[in-house]
Amino acid sequence: MGKSLAGTGKGTAAGKWTVALYAMTAVLCTSPAHAQDLSGLPAQFLEKVEAAQKACSDFENGQFALEFGAVHRVDLDGDIHRDWVLDEIGFSCSSAASLYCSTGGCMSHFLIEDHMFSLLNQGWDMANIDPFRVMLADVHGSQCGGINPTPCVVASVWDANEKIWRSAVAEWE
Repeated sequence: MGKSLAGTGKGTAAGKWTVALYAMTAVLCTSPAHAQDLSGLPAQFLEKVEAAQKACSDFENGQFALEFGAVHRVDLDGDIHRDWVLDEIGFSCSSAASLYCSTGGCMSHFLIEDHMFSLLNQGWDMANIDPFRVMLADVHGSQCGGINPTPCVVASVWDANEKIWRSAVAEWE
């Protein structure tokens, strides 16, 4: 889950510091979970991380790592306060390369206030379509009547009154 360093000016002094800082961050953020300070995570996320760590340990005594970028703070509901996201694509296990993700994607856990929802996806992003904050997720093609490689995207908005995500299936003519 590396990021491209293109355009960082890596030939300049500032660019060299950027590359060094990125490398240092990558090393620090990929150490085993038991060595990381997870105390700032919400309880729901700690449960997910602990379950993933146990699953890894139970599979041939693997070492679990919570990689850089697994936890995000982003406004999901449009209230200008940052909510929490835990992406299992940032989980790794030394003894099982595909323990947390499959051809259908990886689970992402979205926490707004104390409400957590999970979605199997192959990537997600947020967009603003006034007046809504919209989550766009690349999901398994079977959700669009196809198979895995069938392009399929879901758009969801947070309903603050009902405390649920809302989506619709488009009716194209």
